[in-house]
Amino acid sequence: MKVILANPRGFCAGVNMAIDVVNETLRRVGPPVYVFHEIVHNKHVVEDFKSRGVTFVDSIDEVPENGLVVYSAHGVSPAIRKSSKGRKLVEVDATCPLVHKVHAEVVRYARDGYTIIFVGHHDHDEAIGTVGEAPNNIVIVESAEEAEALQVPPGTKLAFVTQTTLSVSDLTKILDVLKRRFPGIRRPEKDDICYATTNRQNAVSAWSSDVDVVLVIGSQNSSNSQRLVDRAVEAGKRGYLIDYARELQPEWLAGANGVMVTAGASAPDHLVQELVERLKNEFGGEVEVRELVREDIDFELPKSVKQLPVLPQRASQVLTRH
Repeated sequence: MKVILANPRGFCAGVNMAIDVVNETLRRVGPPVYVFHEIVHNKHVVEDFKSRGVTFVDSIDEVPENGLVVYSAHGVSPAIRKSSKGRKLVEVDATCPLVHKVHAEVVRYARDGYTIIFVGHHDHDEAIGTVGEAPNNIVIVESAEEAEALQVPPGTKLAFVTQTTLSVSDLTKILDVLKRRFPGIRRPEKDDICYATTNRQNAVSAWSSDVDVVLVIGSQNSSNSQRLVDRAVEAGKRGYLIDYARELQPEWLAGANGVMVTAGASAPDHLVQELVERLKNEFGGEVEVRELVREDIDFELPKSVKQLPVLPQRASQVLTRH
């Protein structure tokens, strides 16, 4: 069986930064550390942090007053930040800079009197945080059908922004409708979809014709991981999303001469390697690594974590790291 190992895959710069933020916070101040929502949408990463004293919460009220809260890579609304300040929390912001960009676009469009169409998934953490920047000026559109049904008063100034982890093909269909119905709609100067999301989807499109099955390492609540499976299915291939190699079902590979392995932007690479090893040992997999594009983007740790005081009992551990 031929196994195509796609590159790029796995962690993007924003996920690396977010995980580094929590690690550095633990090193500097130690547990308890609270994170608002999952730091990234990956079961393995979340469980690892839980084992090290991190508590994930869905409400700021769950964080003790004067405690420390880390905002996830998906971003939060101004209302959440206000609640944190009301509880006198130390705020550490692990929001991906590319998500911050979308927030800033929403604020600017709202200030300039636009009604903003957010193209994305209604219940996704990123959508909730972004919409919270201008809740009275923004509407979510998730599909081409919703774009067709959207009604706005004549003369309304319209602009759109997008969730960073969308399917490129789905986005194209939605934007085709919006541009046809609202020719004057304003768009961001640069695309909002994350470079890593685009690269991983393009790799599946580029090489899926050479395989029968596409296996994606990632969690079910990871939008960008789900989109990789969608891209495989669009290409007429069988696609499966799994967290761990042990979840692979042998019947998925029945009659398959070729398999592609990739991973969502929040999935650790050692989980990919475990899957590759299983394919080699149990299915006679012969691995070919293919690289579509080289990613060399890196985000620095935010000031909010660099400015954390180092507690005396943690100082030696921080110094050891350097």
